Amino acid sequence: MTGRSQSAAFQLPKSWLPKSWLPTISSLILIATLLIAWQILFEFAGAQAMTAPLATFRYLAQLLETKAFWGHVAETSWAFGVALALAVILGLVIGFWLGAHRFSGEIFEPVLIAFYSIPKITLYPIILLAFGLGLPAKVAFGTIHGIVPVAIFTMTAVRNIAPIHLKTARVLKLRPAQLVGSLLLPAALPEIFTGIRVGFSLTLIGTLLGEMFGAQRGLGYLLMTAIGLQNVQLIMAVTLLIVLFAASVSTVLIVVDHRLHRRVA
Repeated sequence: MTGRSQSAAFQLPKSWLPKSWLPTISSLILIATLLIAWQILFEFAGAQAMTAPLATFRYLAQLLETKAFWGHVAETSWAFGVALALAVILGLVIGFWLGAHRFSGEIFEPVLIAFYSIPKITLYPIILLAFGLGLPAKVAFGTIHGIVPVAIFTMTAVRNIAPIHLKTARVLKLRPAQLVGSLLLPAALPEIFTGIRVGFSLTLIGTLLGEMFGAQRGLGYLLMTAIGLQNVQLIMAVTLLIVLFAASVSTVLIVVDHRLHRRVA
């Protein structure tokens, strides 16, 4: 057997693992690493500061068996769903308008960016005065967190559309609705989806903050109550549930986002 054939015999196949498995395996490695780090941190911090991973999962499972806890989950889910829908719809409308109308974009883009840089928590007293305690305030606070990234990404995507496409639309005399549906939206979809992905995370943060400071139901309210009572088990369990939900949905959105950009490329 020659040297070349010997080296070939001991080489592993280049594609011994399907590429479709790589994201799953990476996620499993990340989860295992986080759980190990959590357990090590628990050993140092002690039960007064946090609970162990296994104990937290057990307590969360017990909470999920109670009707009262599901009521808080449903309240947060409804507020977050409405806020995200409003943020996406309004963000798309603003983004298409500012992106397609150059003069309006030059005037209002600095205003939009300035609003995005403002800490939204400073606006919460105004929202409470306008909407009062309860669902409307949570929805409004979540919406103002998520609307700006959707609008900015949409505006940028519309501006980056090739001029030849817009000239073709003018020649065909497309109506505004036809222009958006048949040209602008398909061409700008990858960047728009990136804005929606960012808006998802910020809307969730805004909704939870709204519940923490101005609500009587929801996971944010439950978390704030647990902090006041120094209920470490409840704090860790609610935080774990929120992290699991946010990480799962974000992972799906990232996969879809990457596929949309590859399709365009």
